Amino acid sequence: MNYQIAIDGPSSTGKSSTATRLAKKLSFIYIDTGAMYRAVGLYCKRNNININDEEEVKKVLNKIKIDLYYENGKQEIKLNNEKVSDAIRENEISKYASIVSTYKSVRDKLVRMQRRLAKTNSVIMDGRDIGTVVLPKATLKVYLIAEDEIRAKRRLKELLDKGQTVTYEQILKELKERDYRDIHRENSPLKKAKDAIEIDTSYLSLDEVTEKIYKLFKEKVGNEK
Repeated sequence: MNYQIAIDGPSSTGKSSTATRLAKKLSFIYIDTGAMYRAVGLYCKRNNININDEEEVKKVLNKIKIDLYYENGKQEIKLNNEKVSDAIRENEISKYASIVSTYKSVRDKLVRMQRRLAKTNSVIMDGRDIGTVVLPKATLKVYLIAEDEIRAKRRLKELLDKGQTVTYEQILKELKERDYRDIHRENSPLKKAKDAIEIDTSYLSLDEVTEKIYKLFKEKVGNEK
């Protein structure tokens, strides 16, 4: 039997890091949906596509091929056969991803891919609409939150560690702008599924969050047997 764990929430709440740890603990496949939207954003940036024009973005979607694979136990992503796992993490690409992810044509394409992956595997998928749209019948749904200032500090550290030049004020401003776009977008807005369990990660370690979700999953599966 295949199981599905959906982890949603705004950026820098620990979704990807937690999902990676949990996938390893449960021997599930981890699917980073945010990386897929970033790949679309990266393609648009590299090819000078006007991301504020949905029709322009829609025209190039059939030229975009995204592959997720594992290398040395880590999920990597390819864009048109080029490994772009690091390139999609640049701060500027976050803005591109946030904009293209509001478009129905982009979401339709990627949601189809995500559902195909979840059909034949036990998966952990993180994003902003996993429990509400992509996997509405997931075995377990979790919604992560954290205080804005803590999220901004986490993101700042991540980018500084990668050698990018950013400031805390810049990151906090961009984080709030992205939250607004994600919550108010017309297509699949960021929101907590009615049956999702909310976890505040502000003062929890990644291991603590992982253990919380692990126990919730085990309780859920036990109750379903």
